[in-house]
Amino acid sequence: MVKTRESILAYYQNKIAEQESAITVLKSQLNSVSLTRLGAFIAEILLIAIIISEGYHWMLGVLLIVPIIFFLFLVKRQTQLQDELRYTEKLHFVFSNEERLIVNGKQDYNDGSAYASDSHPYSSDLDIYGPGSLYALVNRANTITGMDLLAKEFSSASEASRINDRQEAIQEFCTHIDATFDFRAGLQLQKPEQLEQLKNNVEYQMPTQLAFMQSASLRSYTQISPFIAFALLALAIIFGGVMWQIFGLCFLFNLAMIFFYRKSVFGIYTGFGKSAGMFKALVGTVGWTRSISWKSSYIKNLFGTEADNLSLVAEIKELSKITDALDAGLNIILGPILRGMFLWDFRCAMRLYKWHSRSAKSLTAALETISHFEELISFSTLAYNEPEWKFPVIQEEFGFSTEDMGHPLIPEVFRVNNSFHLKSAPTTDIITGSNMGGKSTFLRTVGINMVLAFAGGPVCAKSLSLSIFNLVSYMRIRDSLNDQTSTFKAELNRLKMILDVTGSDQKSFVLIDEMLRGTNSKDKYLGSKVFIEKLISQRTPALFATHDLQLSEMESDYSEYIRNYHFDIKLSAGEMNFDYILKDGPCKTFNAALLLKEIGLALD
Repeated sequence: MVKTRESILAYYQNKIAEQESAITVLKSQLNSVSLTRLGAFIAEILLIAIIISEGYHWMLGVLLIVPIIFFLFLVKRQTQLQDELRYTEKLHFVFSNEERLIVNGKQDYNDGSAYASDSHPYSSDLDIYGPGSLYALVNRANTITGMDLLAKEFSSASEASRINDRQEAIQEFCTHIDATFDFRAGLQLQKPEQLEQLKNNVEYQMPTQLAFMQSASLRSYTQISPFIAFALLALAIIFGGVMWQIFGLCFLFNLAMIFFYRKSVFGIYTGFGKSAGMFKALVGTVGWTRSISWKSSYIKNLFGTEADNLSLVAEIKELSKITDALDAGLNIILGPILRGMFLWDFRCAMRLYKWHSRSAKSLTAALETISHFEELISFSTLAYNEPEWKFPVIQEEFGFSTEDMGHPLIPEVFRVNNSFHLKSAPTTDIITGSNMGGKSTFLRTVGINMVLAFAGGPVCAKSLSLSIFNLVSYMRIRDSLNDQTSTFKAELNRLKMILDVTGSDQKSFVLIDEMLRGTNSKDKYLGSKVFIEKLISQRTPALFATHDLQLSEMESDYSEYIRNYHFDIKLSAGEMNFDYILKDGPCKTFNAALLLKEIGLALD
């Protein structure tokens, strides 16, 4: 069955309904467990009251343990339900985000504003980063490294072989799209910076935090302490009296030891406390990625050897169990019991100490791999949501040929597509036209689809074949009071940058939208003319949008190197109708006078 945007939207809506139903059930179960826990606690209090009132009997001592055991079971069950609820809520977020993007073009992932830069060769002009940008459309990464990797893919073109490998990888992820939603939900369980903090903690902080566990005597006592505590507890239950006092002293001694090492213990909790959910998600993530026999060489190269991968899954599971144990120690009721009976914090630290010596390096490498998966899944989600978009063909010989290309950031209902083809040799294509006719949008359409293509993603077109270009643009020029830069000076700076790039890079492709706006008409024409001639001499392909019809006359002198295109309007009863279709030749119809008349400025 061929997928459509309507069927994809229906799929997301069904998934949202499923998650909402599951959330309701889980919340009900959690309420039941909480009430049962309260009942177990009250039962324990009543038993203690009976012992105080009626006197101690060994049968009462045995009964005293039952509510505690039941309470511990309920704590574990509640933790499981809470983890399941949090995961289900994140899965609901993932599906809701995709539905929202299809319905109104908005989503809740990072929009990449931090990567925006006016000095970049094209990102500011083409809306690559920031609100309403290409990055905001594509990004599904939640980790800082994943977001950085995605931003990097949009910042420059890759080699043809790498682009082809990435296309293969992204398309393979599309065949596992259902599983990618689970992958994303798991990573939503932590804040964007949390995996970076974990990596830093494992590499640099853990050795210091766990240094106190190098003491052989401390490790030995930690191992035998539970046997001593349980032996004394059994004697106290059987004989009562002074044995309870001895047991109490042992209990307090263990608490005092943990207090003595509280600084180191606190460091461990700061680094790993409340992280069990994250590691459980990592177990699922790593397990899924290694349960599939990936065909793409690009994906395969993200992993180590098979033996390393299997070992890593087991080691992350072990770390998840350790952090689960740490979290149990944070329980206000259970925590003191675990510390007094088991030296709980020391036991967890000892397990961490052994784990770190075995697996620290493997984990940090795995975190990097996960971020690469996020970046690739961002593109695969775009490809899934846009079934009409196509993966471009990257060709070795110079060229650019597209059918029905549209701007990916314009909603489909408003989008107008155009076909466009370069000659077999570089040309400067001058585009004239009416105000608001579509010249700037066309330049951005070509540029932003190039950025998508060179990142390995699908493009908003029926087809696209192109060679590798290094984009450079001149579209949004801003003055700066802080830098004491006028509009004209900013234009000169941009032109200098373009000339530096094109002079040294044979693969440059230039997008120019109305250059030299900050000077008079004569100098603007002469400057534009000499700039075009410079591009011709360098054999640099360019799209050059302008209102200056004189520039279109250059085609007669440079017929092999200049082509003319235009966007026009149709006038009917004084009304302007735009079709936004690219046409051959220079423009014949302009609309400035009509637009001025609409605001009360009639030209006689």
